[in-house]
Amino acid sequence: MARVCIQTTDFDLSKEADALRLEDGGVGAVVAFVGTVREHSSGAAVSAMELEHYPGMTEAAIEAMVEAALARFDIRAAKVIHRVGRLEARDQIVLVLVTSAHRGQAFQACEFLMDYLKTQAPFWKKEHTPDGAHWVDARVADDEALARWGISGGNAA
Repeated sequence: MARVCIQTTDFDLSKEADALRLEDGGVGAVVAFVGTVREHSSGAAVSAMELEHYPGMTEAAIEAMVEAALARFDIRAAKVIHRVGRLEARDQIVLVLVTSAHRGQAFQACEFLMDYLKTQAPFWKKEHTPDGAHWVDARVADDEALARWGISGGNAA
């Protein structure tokens, strides 16, 4: 099973969690994070979001993040699915799944992977609002979240 999938199609949380859980009989915990397209951002209504990426580079960057999580935490497996293309408000955008023998390490690894994804994965997001479309800037808060893992993001101005 691929650990990293970049796709335009939606994903099924239950199906993906079951597949990852069934790979290994030592799993005692499955932690999942599902991110969605927000209906509001910076006080403005958002009708849709477009996500762009560099094929090949994006998968390699996320695969390195998964390797870092496997090295840092006592987890069995991890999977990241990230959607690209045009997504409507409330659509699922990202899935991070982590399995481990116990929940604590799975929760930490899942949070680590999301913090890493928000700052280090090569995605570009364009929000569509009533005032038009605009590219989403990196956020200081995302860099700060990554910094608590001892990693410098440095993406936000």
